[in-house]
Amino acid sequence: MAIRLLGSLGTFALSGAAVLVSHPVTAQEQGAAPPLVITAFGDQTAPPYAARRTSWGEPDLEGVWSSDDTAGIPMSRREEFGNRLYLDEQEYAERATQVERGVERAENEATSSFRQDFARRAFWQTSLIVDPADGRLPAYTPEGMKRPMPRGTYGNGPLDSVNDFSLYERCITRGIAGSSLRVVYGNGQRIVQAPSVVAISYEMIHDTRLIYTDGRPHINQAIHQYLGDSRAHWEGDELVVETTNLTDRTAIGPNGNGNRHSTQMKITERFKRVADDVLQYQTTVDDPVTYVRPFTMSYPLAPLEGGKLLPYDCHEGNYALLQSLGGERAEDRALEADRLKGIIRPRRPVQGGLGVGGQPVAEGAGIPVR
Repeated sequence: MAIRLLGSLGTFALSGAAVLVSHPVTAQEQGAAPPLVITAFGDQTAPPYAARRTSWGEPDLEGVWSSDDTAGIPMSRREEFGNRLYLDEQEYAERATQVERGVERAENEATSSFRQDFARRAFWQTSLIVDPADGRLPAYTPEGMKRPMPRGTYGNGPLDSVNDFSLYERCITRGIAGSSLRVVYGNGQRIVQAPSVVAISYEMIHDTRLIYTDGRPHINQAIHQYLGDSRAHWEGDELVVETTNLTDRTAIGPNGNGNRHSTQMKITERFKRVADDVLQYQTTVDDPVTYVRPFTMSYPLAPLEGGKLLPYDCHEGNYALLQSLGGERAEDRALEADRLKGIIRPRRPVQGGLGVGGQPVAEGAGIPVR
C-alpha cells in the first residue's frame, strides 16, 4: 500500500488467526476440481479481454499481485447469505463505502508503516469459498479432528520443544493457501515466467515455488515437501497447477492456521488474467483424510501498491520461541524450588492467560481458523 515503507518483521507475524468451529463426520472420496469461477465482476458478464502473451507465446501472468482487495470477504460465508455468492447492490454499496473509509484512515491516520495493509477496491463476494454452494468450510473428518495446529504462542502451554509451535511461528512456511489468503500485511506475491516454468514468490516468509509446465512427472510419491511438488499445464489462457507430495505440517487457513491436513492432500490451482489489473485465482483443496469433501476458494488478485515485495526478516527477528521456551524452563525451575519449600501450586501459563495481541485464551487453546 502507499504507506508500506519498511520491511515486515517476523516477530509480529502472528496476527492472522480467525475462528471456525468444525464437527467430525464421515469422509468422502476425492473428486475432480471444478472449472474456474470468475468472481471479480460479481454476477455480471466479464468484459472482453485479450490476454497478453509472453515472447514465447504463453499467456502473460507476470506481475506483483496482492490479495489486499479481498478485505471484508470471509473465507467461510455467513449463514445469513445462504447459497448467495454475491452481495446485492445495497450490500455492495455499503462494502464500497467501508473500503473508501478504510483508504482514508490508512493514508491519514496510520500508526505503522508496514502493518494494516488495506483494500483499495471492493469486490462482490460473500465468501472466498465458492464450492460447496453454501460457501462454508467442510467439516473435519474424525481423523482431521486429531491434528490441531500446535499451541505455540496462541496458547497457555506447556511448551516443551519447537514442535509445539506451528511452522508459521517458526518462520518456515505458511503453506500454499496460507501464503495467498489475505492477512493484516505482507500479502504480495510475485509471478515470474520463463519457458517451461512459472515462479511464485510470496512476501511473508518469502517462500518461492517453481512450477514446471514442460510435462515432467511428479517426483517420487515418498518425498514430501512443505510446498509440495507442482506441475502445470495451460488450458487456453488459464494456468492449471496440480500440487501433490505435501507434508502434514501445514493447514488451510490465513497464515496456514487450522487443523493440519494429511500427506494425501492434492491442491489444484487455476490462474487466469481477466483484465490488465485483475488476476483471478482459484484453489481446490482435496484431502479426504482431513475434510469430508473437497472445497474450492476463488478470488481476484490485484496489482500490489508500489509493485515490490518488501523484505521479510523472520528468523532474524523471531524471539518468540526463545522467550516462550525459556519462560517455560524458568517455570520448571520455579515449580521445583517451591516444591522443595513445601509449596504446591498450579503451573503459571507461559502467556499469562493472554494470546497474541493481548486477547485472553482458553487453557490449551490451539490456533483456530475460519
